[in-house]
Amino acid sequence: MKITEARVIVTCPGRNFVTLKIVTDAGVHGIGDATLNGRELAVVSYLQEHVVPCLIGRDATRIEDIWQYLYRGAYWRRGPVTMSAIAAVDTALWDIKAKLANMPLYQLLGGRSRDGVLVYGHANGDDIDATLAEVARYREMGYRAIRAQCAVPGLERTYGVSADKLYYEPAATDLPREDRWSTEKYLDHVPRLFERLRAAFGYDVHLLHDAHHRLTPIQAAALGKALEPYRLFWLEDAVPAELQERFRLIRRHTTTPLAVGEVFNTIYDCTTLIGEQLIDYIRMTVVHSGGITHLRRVAALAELYDVRTGSHGATDLSPVSMGAALHFDLWVPNFGIQEYMRHTAETDAVFPHDYRFDDGYLIPGETPGHGVDIDESLAARYPYRRAYLPVTRLEDGSLFNW
Repeated sequence: MKITEARVIVTCPGRNFVTLKIVTDAGVHGIGDATLNGRELAVVSYLQEHVVPCLIGRDATRIEDIWQYLYRGAYWRRGPVTMSAIAAVDTALWDIKAKLANMPLYQLLGGRSRDGVLVYGHANGDDIDATLAEVARYREMGYRAIRAQCAVPGLERTYGVSADKLYYEPAATDLPREDRWSTEKYLDHVPRLFERLRAAFGYDVHLLHDAHHRLTPIQAAALGKALEPYRLFWLEDAVPAELQERFRLIRRHTTTPLAVGEVFNTIYDCTTLIGEQLIDYIRMTVVHSGGITHLRRVAALAELYDVRTGSHGATDLSPVSMGAALHFDLWVPNFGIQEYMRHTAETDAVFPHDYRFDDGYLIPGETPGHGVDIDESLAARYPYRRAYLPVTRLEDGSLFNW
């Protein structure tokens, strides 16, 4: 079965998405997500100019061979642009193969390991009382796990705190917005938030928190230790992880579970973290780490060391990635949790899908493939709009990690 066409579709139903659609001579098509938030057109160019010409005429059923061809054959390996492009191809090919088998993707991967996929939502507020109110709202919606973020007193803006509480989108300005940050104020404030949350909601709800790469190892260790009484499900992205060994110091000083990996692209970004059991959850996702083929390898390595998956699932992943991730999550034996940020009604209309939320879980459907498609005529009504993620400076003006 030969690939006869592969085209890149860019649409912006409230935010930018990049989708690859692969068509075969058997009349079966598959789609994959190639969105790289704030750098979307870099992946578009990589696909259109370098990848698509190499796909035409290839056997669409040879998923592993095509993955190796695009990864090893390019010589310039890894990186978010390359791996997002490979992921789009890989996801589309798995979609096609599952459709040919006339079964939902999770069956092709090996079948169910669980009945549903535990997900967490994002609750945030301008102060602690407002965050508590949002956590209560998410509980009423049926969430069993909730990430809590709160504005830090003395700072104009804080990561994770948004005006729209369901559809948070940080890439919202034509040029990068510059925010100010104080780690000292943040470290003073966060334990107070979780003290109040546990007092209000007890321990029958999972609570998570994202530090977004803004701490040093010793600061992260101190925060993890301070949060131990509140039994977080995880502390996410405590430090930048280019140097994996940073987590050794954190691990020596706290038992708060640690999660990292949403910006990772290959298995080589996490071999030390997993092999030395320095983390508890690996957060790599389908779209930015080479697709299902590569994510299976990461999960297999993690399983050896009792590390669970906790894939990134913010709105910079289209419903295509979410659908593929849910089939992966339903199958993978060492699943932990799945991030779930709801897409807008406009996005859901462009990407019709069969997964559903039920009592704290997402349930992928039984449609052959990964269960997500794209309405191309509707997508064409939403042209690309340039949008950047913010950048961050310390209070003295030094550039810092966003």
